[in-house]
Amino acid sequence: MVKYGLDYTRCRWILPLLLGIGVIFGIIALAGRGWLESQTLPYVHQASLWESCTRPGQGGPWTCESLMGYAWGRAAAATYLVGFLLLVICFALAIIAFAIDTLRFNFIRGIGGLLFVAAVFSIMGLVIYPVKFSTEIQMTGINMFSWAYGFGWTTAIMEICLGFFFCCLPNYEDQILGNVKPTYFYSSP
Repeated sequence: MVKYGLDYTRCRWILPLLLGIGVIFGIIALAGRGWLESQTLPYVHQASLWESCTRPGQGGPWTCESLMGYAWGRAAAATYLVGFLLLVICFALAIIAFAIDTLRFNFIRGIGGLLFVAAVFSIMGLVIYPVKFSTEIQMTGINMFSWAYGFGWTTAIMEICLGFFFCCLPNYEDQILGNVKPTYFYSSP
């Protein structure tokens, strides 16, 4: 990307595309019911960010309890949701920043800083949830934090990595805009 500059049409949209993928992963984490699941038979426990469902036996009906009745459940949902909303705002700002012909590199660095703030909120929610869930909710059998919880961590890691990219990109402003004279390393015979 640095070799061809951000005007190279295929490379210009890589960072906003990665932010879009992070938004999709965040939606999966918010809507997924696989934050916690039973690991072995009989599958008696399943939880999302919003509710915890249990059933007495293999064929019994699921009974669900809202986690919004707990202060830690509201805190985990609110902090992860704030991180997700900041990610969506960064995605919209990145599309605006990269759609303009003349890039504003300080604007891009601001998106990176906002991504770090989003990562902090997401990680707070992702840490509050398992710590308080395992101490406050009665669990039977062997349980594991599952695929939707993993999507939440993937979103947080993407926020951190993309924050570094957005913050470091202005350091290569001259190379990106083509203002640096190329250096050739060869020796004459």
